[in-house]
Amino acid sequence: MHLTAPATRRTGIRDTDGMAVASFVLGLLGLLVLNVFLGPIAIVLASVALWRGTARRGRAFLGLGLGIADLVVLVAFMHADSTVSWSF
Repeated sequence: MHLTAPATRRTGIRDTDGMAVASFVLGLLGLLVLNVFLGPIAIVLASVALWRGTARRGRAFLGLGLGIADLVVLVAFMHADSTVSWSF
């Protein structure tokens, strides 16, 4: 006798779809603020969502691209400022 319902395939699909959307949103936010943290998180979430076979492949690819763009923007700002850290 089971007290809880077993996990179905649909639950896994919703989880990966949520990861794809989260990677897109975090990648988009990372272009504005905290790109050093949000960029890698967006890349990891998009990669996991694609690896698990999300139905929202476009969002996952956008999240992956935006996560990489976050890191490129960070490197560009660091190069323009001639520093490896932030100056306040």
